[in-house]
Amino acid sequence: MPEHLHAFLLEWLTALVAVFVIIDPFAATPAFLAMTAGYDRARRKQMARRAAITCVVILSVFATVGKYLFRLFGISLPAFKLAGGLLLLLVALDMLQARRSRTRETPEEQSDACATEDVGIIPMGIPMLAGPGSISTVMVLVGQAPSWRDAIPVLVSVVVTSAICYLVLASADRVEAWLGETGIRVVTRLMGLVLTAIAFQFFVSAFVDMRVIAPVALP
Repeated sequence: MPEHLHAFLLEWLTALVAVFVIIDPFAATPAFLAMTAGYDRARRKQMARRAAITCVVILSVFATVGKYLFRLFGISLPAFKLAGGLLLLLVALDMLQARRSRTRETPEEQSDACATEDVGIIPMGIPMLAGPGSISTVMVLVGQAPSWRDAIPVLVSVVVTSAICYLVLASADRVEAWLGETGIRVVTRLMGLVLTAIAFQFFVSAFVDMRVIAPVALP
C-alpha cells in the first residue's frame, strides 16, 4: 500500500475510533431505557433522533470554533491535549469497571431527567453523548490538523457516530436484549481499554509538541 494512502486511511480510522469510543452509544443504552420507560416505540425513536442531532450539533460547533477558543483564552494545544487526555483517562477508568462515568452525567442529572418530558436533548444529547470528554476529543483532533481539509475526517466521524447513536438508541430495547447486561459490560470494558490507549496517546503527543520526548513512530 502506498505510504500516502496508508497515512490517509490511518487518519480517518483514528478520528472515527476516537470519536466513537468516547461517545460510546452502547454504554448509554441502559440509561436511555430507564429515562424512556413507558414510552411507545415512536416516542422513543423521537428522543433518540433528538439526542443524535444534539450530539452532532454540539460537537461540530466545538470542533469548528476550537482553534479560536484556544486563541481567545490563550491556551496552547499541548496544554489542551494534556487536559483532554486526563479527562479521557478518568472516563476510561470508569469504563474499564463497566460503570458510567460521573464526568459524563451525575445520578442526580439522570434522576431529574426521568421527570421531564424531553430527555433527548438534556441529558441524552448533552452531556451523555456530547459530554466534556467527547468535546475535548474533537477539539484536540481538529486543533492538531494542519488545515481544514485535514479536519474533515473528524467532522465526518462526528456525523457517522451520531447516526450510529440514533440507530442504537432507537432500538435500545433490542440491543439490550441481544447483548444482555453482561454483553454491554464486556463492550464497555473493551471500549474503555481502547480509550485508555487514546488518552495516553494524547499525553505522548503533547510531550512531543513540547519537545520533551522524540516523536514515536507508528507501527
